[in-house]
Amino acid sequence: MIVFPNCKINLGLHITRKRPDGFHDLETVFYPLPVNDALEIIAHPSLQFASSGIPVPGEAADNLCIRAFHLLQRDFPQVQPVNIHLHKHIPIGAGLGGGSADAAFMLRLLNQKFQLGLSDTVLADYAAQLGSDCPFFIYNRPCYATGRGEIMDPIDLDLSGYSFVLVHPGIHVNTGWAFKQLTPQAPAYALREKIQSPVATWRGLITNDFEAPVFSAYPVLAGIKEQLYAAGALYAAMSGSGSAVVGIFPKNKIADILWDASYRVFTIR
Repeated sequence: MIVFPNCKINLGLHITRKRPDGFHDLETVFYPLPVNDALEIIAHPSLQFASSGIPVPGEAADNLCIRAFHLLQRDFPQVQPVNIHLHKHIPIGAGLGGGSADAAFMLRLLNQKFQLGLSDTVLADYAAQLGSDCPFFIYNRPCYATGRGEIMDPIDLDLSGYSFVLVHPGIHVNTGWAFKQLTPQAPAYALREKIQSPVATWRGLITNDFEAPVFSAYPVLAGIKEQLYAAGALYAAMSGSGSAVVGIFPKNKIADILWDASYRVFTIR
C-alpha cells in the first residue's frame, strides 16, 4: 500500500501565550498543498524502515513513522510488522510539516491495512501524541488551529483559483530558538476573521509573528519574500517558523524568477 503525504503552509501565525506546561498557545490557519512525499508499507516478518530522496536525519527507531507504528500496535495487537519505505521530497525543517504528514499518513495506512475502523477523530487523538500539527494531516483540509496547533476547526477556504510558489533556501531555523525570540501577545482581531478577507488584501493583514526575528537573523528570507512580491505575488509569507517562504499569485500568472541554484522551488499552478 502506498500513499503520498502532502505538505502544509501556515497562513498567519500568532503566538498568544506561554502555557504553564512550557508550551505555547497559538493561532494559525493550516492549508494543504500538493508537494508530496511517498510512503509505502508491505507485510514483513519484522518491522523495517528505509528511506530515499532527501536524507532523513536521526536513527530509524526515532522516525515518526516508526513511532506511529508502535503507538497503534500498543493498543491494537492485530497491527503486525511491516516494511516501511519513505521517499522524502518535502524539505525537512522548512515549516511545511513534512514529518508530521508522514506520521499522520502512517496512522491512516495502518488503520486501513489492518482494518482497525478508527474514525478521523480517534486518529487525530493518536496523531496529537506524535506532534502538535500531526492531527491536521488526518483531516487534511483548511483548518483554523489553536492550542499548541492540535485543536482543529475546519474552515471554508478555497485557494484553488490561485497559483503558489514555495521557496526553500536550505536554511534550518531552530524552532526552540525562534520561540524564545517572541513575546506572546493575543492579536486584536482573530485570524479566523481576517482570513475571510480577499487574498489581495492579505498583505500586511495576515502576519506571522516569527518573521521579524527570523528575518533579522536570516536576511536572505526577507529577500525571498520581496522577490515574490516583485514577481507579482498577491501575498507572500514565511510558513511556520521557517524557512520556506510561500507566494500566492493570480492563477497561472507567475513571472520568471532567477533563484539561486541551491534553492528548492516548487510551483503549484
